[in-house]
Amino acid sequence: METSNHIVIMAGGVGSRFWPMSTADCPKQFIDVLGCGKSLLQLTVERFKGICPMENVWVLTSEKYAPLVKEQLPMILEENILKEPCRRNTAPCIAYAAWKIKKRFPNANMVVTPSDHFVADVQEFQRVIKSSLNFVADSDAILTLGIKPTRPETGYGYIEAVLGSSSLANKEVFRVDSFKEKPSLEIAQSYIAKNNFYWNSGIFIWNVSTIVNAFRVYQSPIASVFESLLPYYYTDKEQELVNEHFPECRSISVDYAIMERAEEIFVFPSNFGWSDLGTWMSLYCNVPKDMNGNAALGVDAKFSDSRGCVINTRTMKSVAVIGVDDCIVAENGGHLLVCKMADENRIKDFAEEK
Repeated sequence: METSNHIVIMAGGVGSRFWPMSTADCPKQFIDVLGCGKSLLQLTVERFKGICPMENVWVLTSEKYAPLVKEQLPMILEENILKEPCRRNTAPCIAYAAWKIKKRFPNANMVVTPSDHFVADVQEFQRVIKSSLNFVADSDAILTLGIKPTRPETGYGYIEAVLGSSSLANKEVFRVDSFKEKPSLEIAQSYIAKNNFYWNSGIFIWNVSTIVNAFRVYQSPIASVFESLLPYYYTDKEQELVNEHFPECRSISVDYAIMERAEEIFVFPSNFGWSDLGTWMSLYCNVPKDMNGNAALGVDAKFSDSRGCVINTRTMKSVAVIGVDDCIVAENGGHLLVCKMADENRIKDFAEEK
């Protein structure tokens, strides 16, 4: 029986918190947020080089964004771009990928990853991924990557690990005791004070049979939808029937649907410079800054008597920031944002009004 590794990249999010850089027509996974000449989606694919052949890379996205995927990733097979007709959170789209991959590769191992995260140490990331794939290939375990926290972050969920004894198959892997919702600052501080709490990265690794069976046990209505489509995967009828039946799925995250219910759940505590880049502050923390803590991405910027600012513009030739501290300045498509960093939680609501 053939065994192979597959990478499934979730690229359907809207990302309105990065307005005006990120818009409904071109969300953040498709833009050069870091000012490095590559989109976050392209960087995600790049960091998996050597893990599997390109024909084993899959992208889950909406029908609306499929042309952007094709444009940015011309090397991806057409049949590997899985198009969701509507938004149903992460569980249904992951189930779709699992059933389709399993039909042609019944012993495949899967890595499921968001398309819009940042990884500083790619070499360590690849080591962890390869070790994780070896672990799930020989077990029915569901594995997630936990990130060693560096601060009491309230914007991430947490994983509580049982560190008393590691897995016999991999000494770096431990059982999960519980998953925690995004905490208050006080609770986050209590997590940091312990050594067995990790940020939930949203990166999952499992054997395709393991996750399919988990859906059958814990989410049978979703499983029934994609089981019924088995005769049509890789055929001309696939997209038509997915469009018809995908909306029948309950909108639910894979965390609630599977991770918090299944028994054989493990975590791989990791430290490879990870961020979900979910806010301007998280972007600011992961880009180079001058001696006054100012960051300029993709623009000729001049700072005077200013500290702690981040600038990201698309069409402006130059930007001058004078006498301003802790501000976001962003421009795209004729839209300009000037916002105090402390008020960035208001950007999402404003963007959704546009």
